[in-house]
Amino acid sequence: MNSPSSTTPLTYRDAGVDIDAGNAVVEGIKPLVARTFRPEVMGGLGGFGALFNIAGKYREPVLVSGTDGVGTKLKLAQQLHRHDTIGIDLVGMCVNDVLVQGAEPLFFLDYFATGKLHVDTTVAVVGGIAKGCELAGCALIGGETAEMPDMYPPGEYDLAGFCVGAVEKADVLDGTRVRAGDVLLGIASSGPHSNGYSLIRRILARAGCTPDNGGLDADIGGVTLADALMAPTTIYVKPILELLRGEWREDVHAMAHITGGGLTENIIRVIPDGLGLDIEASSIVLPPVFDWLVREGAVPRAEMWRTFNCGVGFVLVVASDMLHAIGGALTRAGLAHRPIGHVVRRADGERVRIS
Repeated sequence: MNSPSSTTPLTYRDAGVDIDAGNAVVEGIKPLVARTFRPEVMGGLGGFGALFNIAGKYREPVLVSGTDGVGTKLKLAQQLHRHDTIGIDLVGMCVNDVLVQGAEPLFFLDYFATGKLHVDTTVAVVGGIAKGCELAGCALIGGETAEMPDMYPPGEYDLAGFCVGAVEKADVLDGTRVRAGDVLLGIASSGPHSNGYSLIRRILARAGCTPDNGGLDADIGGVTLADALMAPTTIYVKPILELLRGEWREDVHAMAHITGGGLTENIIRVIPDGLGLDIEASSIVLPPVFDWLVREGAVPRAEMWRTFNCGVGFVLVVASDMLHAIGGALTRAGLAHRPIGHVVRRADGERVRIS
C-alpha cells in the first residue's frame, strides 16, 4: 500500500530544476546578447537553431571552427566569486584560435551547466561572454543553459564555447609562407590567460594563499595577486584582422595563439617540416605574476616555457625586412610586442630551442 508521501504529485522543481529561473536568465541576458548581433544574424534569441547569413560577404569562404573551455581557472573564479570576466576568457580562448588561420570570428555559442541555477551568477557569466564577443566583433548567436541536479556541487558551474569564423580561401594562413630567417614577433598577454591553472592552484596552496586569509591580496606589480591571476584573456582579433587586411598582409607568414603547451609547443605547430625555432630567452621578460609563480612554486624555466605563455599571448611569424613596419602597426593598435626569436633550418633533433 502506498504511503501519502509516495502519491504526492512531483514537479520538475521538486527534482531540482527551476524552469522559472531558466526563463529569468533568458530575460536577463537578452539585452546583453543583442549588443553582439551583426547584420548577418537572422532572427533573435530563443530559436531551436541560430541562423547566420554569409551570402555576398566572401567570394570563396573557408569556415574555421574552434571550441574550448577555460580549464581550472573556473575553480578560482568560483572561489573568488568573480563571475563577470570568466566569460571573456571563454570567448578569447576560442576566437584567438580561429584568428590564427586568418579567419574573422563570425558567431559564438556557449554552454553553461550547473547543479542549481542562480540567476545573478548566470547572467554575470553570460554578460562576460557577451562582452568578449563584442571585443571580438562576433555575434553571440545562441547557447545552452543546463540545470542538472546532483551533477555539480553547490555553487559550481562549467563552461564551454564554440566559435565559427570565415576567411577567403586565398588568404588562409597555413604556414606554407614561412621561411628560414622569418622573425617571431611576440605580442604581450594580460597574464596567464586561461592556461596552467592546475599548477597555479597548486602553487597557491603551497604558498598558503586563500580567499579567506588575505594571501591573494598581495601586491604583484601594482595589482593584487587575485587580480593578476584573474585578468581576462586578451582578445587579439580586431587589431590583427586590421593588420591582415592592410598593406602587410603578405608579410605575416603565420600566427600562433600561445595556450596549453606554452611557448615550447604552440609556435612550432604552424612551422613546416624542415624548419625549427630559435627563441631567445633573454627577450622574454617575465611579468610580475610569472615571477611570483617561479619563486613560490620553484618552477624550472623549462617547465614555465611549456606550461605558460610567460607574457607572450600571441605570436606573428613575419618577414624579417618588414619587422619594423609591422611592429609600428602593432604599436599604433596598442599591442605591446617584441621580437623573441627566428625561424631556422632544422630537419633533425629538437625543433624548438630556447636559450
